[in-house]
Amino acid sequence: MRIGLIGLEKSGKTTIFNALTGSDIETNAFASSRPEPNIAVVQVTDPRVEKLTEMYKPKKTAYATIECMDFVGFASGEDKKQIFSASELALVKNADALGLVLRNFSHDMLDGIMGPADPSRDKETIVTELVLSDLIMAETRLERIDHFIKRGAATPDMELEKKALVKICEGLEKNVMISALGLSNDELKLLRGFRFLTEKPIMVILNSDENSFSLNADLVTGLEKDFRTVEFAGKFEMELSTLEADEAAAFMEDMNIKASAKDRLSMLAYEVLGYITFFTVGSDEVRAWTIQKGDTAVDAAGAIHSDLARGFIRAECFSYTDLIEIGSEKGLRDKGLFRLEGKNYIVQDGDILSIRFNA
Repeated sequence: MRIGLIGLEKSGKTTIFNALTGSDIETNAFASSRPEPNIAVVQVTDPRVEKLTEMYKPKKTAYATIECMDFVGFASGEDKKQIFSASELALVKNADALGLVLRNFSHDMLDGIMGPADPSRDKETIVTELVLSDLIMAETRLERIDHFIKRGAATPDMELEKKALVKICEGLEKNVMISALGLSNDELKLLRGFRFLTEKPIMVILNSDENSFSLNADLVTGLEKDFRTVEFAGKFEMELSTLEADEAAAFMEDMNIKASAKDRLSMLAYEVLGYITFFTVGSDEVRAWTIQKGDTAVDAAGAIHSDLARGFIRAECFSYTDLIEIGSEKGLRDKGLFRLEGKNYIVQDGDILSIRFNA
């Protein structure tokens, strides 16, 4: 899972990145812009993996992971064609979801230059910039298609692509995100290669200061009308990420923070993306795998390895909950809770699978 953190300059994206990943990237208000994004991979905390590791005592344990990408902040109203450089755009296109970081903290210098924090205004500014980026991309492709049509070199698929792109451009010109245009599956398939930014799942990260954290219910409710929102006390939680677990837990309790920044963002990301987790277990390895809710046993096999999906025969399946309750695989078999499922079986969160396949 890849999450791209984007936002306006000095919104505290790198502070959030540090809080999520335990990194130590410079974050002061005078820090100069860097040419490339910060990137780090963190494990998704899952107590079920820990419990399965205790039971199977494997040689290796592998958690699901999140790759966080902290992109350079952009200035609103900046006179340029793209909000991302070519190299940044290639990376942000590969993100599974975007996290819009909104400044909700006071800072004498920033307030003097940029005005007081206004998260709702900044959200609209960022969305407009994303829409503009997609519009430029769509219009550029339309120009190329028209060039082929004039030369008599257009294909039927190109004609269908043009109709879909025209619909997209009409929506984007009204500041409507592609995800809200109700495109058909056929249209989405035609446009999959573009990886438009406003087609991606989006969540908001409200970056509040320590004094106002958890006191922004109305603001969060307003932001939630458009995007799922999580609030962080960014600077405070960045400092927490450098502490030992026991010490961090004590400070979190004082602030009424129920889980770490990483864990809260992970939970929100899974919800926004519609992801679930299944497991593979054994003496060699216990591993958590991420797929989308509604995926089949063949999809799960493909997440492990494409060969397993191609040669799929059956999936041996039982649930984590039943395993913990009964205590052993033998007990599951004795009670008829160990199943063989076909390729159309819809995998459930917490399923433990072993794929039978033809090599």
